[in-house]
Amino acid sequence: MSDVRTLRDADTVDLETAAAPSGGARDRRSAPAPVSEDSRLAIEIRTLVERGTMDEARERFGDLVALHQRRASRIAYQYLRDAADADEAVQDAFVKVFSHITSYRETWPFEVWFTRILTNGCLDRRKARARRDRWFVSNEISSADEARVSSAGGGHGDPERTLLARERRAKLAAAINRLDGRQRTVFTLCHYGDCTPREISAVTGLNESTVRVHLFRAARKLRGLLGGKP
Repeated sequence: MSDVRTLRDADTVDLETAAAPSGGARDRRSAPAPVSEDSRLAIEIRTLVERGTMDEARERFGDLVALHQRRASRIAYQYLRDAADADEAVQDAFVKVFSHITSYRETWPFEVWFTRILTNGCLDRRKARARRDRWFVSNEISSADEARVSSAGGGHGDPERTLLARERRAKLAAAINRLDGRQRTVFTLCHYGDCTPREISAVTGLNESTVRVHLFRAARKLRGLLGGKP
């Protein structure tokens, strides 16, 4: 199974192919877009690996991990709803990135390339867990899990408010799980991965207008599931 592929069920591509845009997209590009900080780091690490200076490459890779760790953890947790599984998925994604860094091409933003690796890893874990626990479904969110993925500080607020907030998050998580696959993916990348519709399009292989339709339908369905007007 390829480490990087579109999130459409029938499409698979290898890591090097995924790092390059289609011919049409390349032809339409009149000028190269500015290279982001993480993309510059990825290019530098790729060069170091190609030169065989692995110690320096690993050191610089730590800087790249620091840029994406929190965002990656949010995305993985929304897919897996388990802090330990999310941590493992994020670590696996970073390992795959470093192992295949020589196939990265700057024609794609590094964030898009990495997010595709991460989300596909999370989807694989969901499928594996479903096979193991076919008859068991849990939407509970433990306080320990919340502490590991939440960036909010302090734990001495009003216990009643804390409980109500946790219940609301649990209801939202259960509602998100009831979205169909593409709607759930698009909603998660937008609201937990801070991705724009264009970035989601690059990650999923859906065109941008389709992404916007899925976002609209996901929001409408969630409002209905949570008791608002559909």
